Amino acid sequence: MATHHQVLIIGGGSAGIMTAAQLLKKHNSAKIAIIEPATTHYYQPAWTLVGAGSYDFKKTGKPMSSIIPKNVTWIKDKATGFDADNNTVHTATKGDITYDILVVAPGLTYNYDLVPGLEEAIDKGVVCSNYTDPEHTWKVIKNFKGGTALFTQPATPIKCGGAPQKIMYLAENHFRNTGVKANTDIVFATAGSVIFGVKEIAKTLMEVVDRKDINIRYHHKLVAVDGGKQIAWYELTKDITAGGCIVMSGDDENESLDKTFQHNYKDVKVIKEGNRYGIHYDMLHTAPPSVAPPFVSSSNLVNDAGWVDVDIHTMQHKKYKNIFSLGDVAALPTAKTGAAIRKQTPIVVENIYLMLTQHKIGTQSYNGYSSCPLVTDYGKMVLAEFDYDSNFTPDPKLKQLFISDSSKEHWRLWMLKKFMLPYLYWNKMMKGANV
Repeated sequence: MATHHQVLIIGGGSAGIMTAAQLLKKHNSAKIAIIEPATTHYYQPAWTLVGAGSYDFKKTGKPMSSIIPKNVTWIKDKATGFDADNNTVHTATKGDITYDILVVAPGLTYNYDLVPGLEEAIDKGVVCSNYTDPEHTWKVIKNFKGGTALFTQPATPIKCGGAPQKIMYLAENHFRNTGVKANTDIVFATAGSVIFGVKEIAKTLMEVVDRKDINIRYHHKLVAVDGGKQIAWYELTKDITAGGCIVMSGDDENESLDKTFQHNYKDVKVIKEGNRYGIHYDMLHTAPPSVAPPFVSSSNLVNDAGWVDVDIHTMQHKKYKNIFSLGDVAALPTAKTGAAIRKQTPIVVENIYLMLTQHKIGTQSYNGYSSCPLVTDYGKMVLAEFDYDSNFTPDPKLKQLFISDSSKEHWRLWMLKKFMLPYLYWNKMMKGANV
């Protein structure tokens, strides 16, 4: 016999916990259960600072048992599949669980098959990732003695698209402080055509890139990593302009650099094989290729791209009206960040509350708000806030911090990142406050 819950939430990350906590505040008699196998809940935004030696990793985790709201049932198990037609979730050990309303928020998982060789290399030697082991990142940055410092990312969506840049800016600051910068080339290889999709933020970041003398290589899709030879392999996502030498070193003075491919060109060691370009690195920081967990992507809840197919304004599933999804796994065309979840949760909670009490959903609409705190130096930060249309949309609450323009670097924003946001997260957001 399947156990039944009024509201069943898959995932004990930011989205799952905030949804449960806010729903209980609004509807204290709701019977809620959370399926979550992990015993530790991490505040992942601080991992950027851990990777730069500026935050204690131990302080980023708390026992899951202390985070799951009281009066919520914790089902310590893995969800393994859905039978949405019969309001049922399958689990690894606890059998089938049925629900009146389901919230799908398990977060992302990594598919290393998308970048062959990366799984074998990551978190070992000179290859690091703040996404998987920020303490190893700090070791790599501290031990780096010069050469090519390559920062890159896969072409899949990732948690906080700005994270691969933030650690680069902090690493450059560290290299400068220790004198290693003099014999270092910093390269940022991205599949994108701009450094950031919001114009006001891109302008500031390009100033940072110039100040730090970082070589950007656009249209570079990471396709493989050779850990043994220390080469990251790329395919170019745009045709090379006729006669424009863009990737190989410019030995021939007649060859010009295609500016849409490179900024602040550095003559680092590049190998060409067929249609692939390999950049040799002496340290590599990347993000693992991110996808929805297999039990989600193989279900009938997802769209063609493999994300839960919800209305982008209400977060209600397009086919199953008693299913909602938010956070990283939802098919919402905005950055996958905790800041986005902060704005998604109240709308999902309102909709669930109205479905439970009045069999309808509300009129609130999520506009795609997300934000990416972009740390640019120790003690400096820019806050990229934007909506579905990539409009720069600063939160009026920042005015209270005496920050008139969050698209510019500011020390107060660094204080927000390092001290205020972790405090708000643990003491307000996880407790159901709508901040």
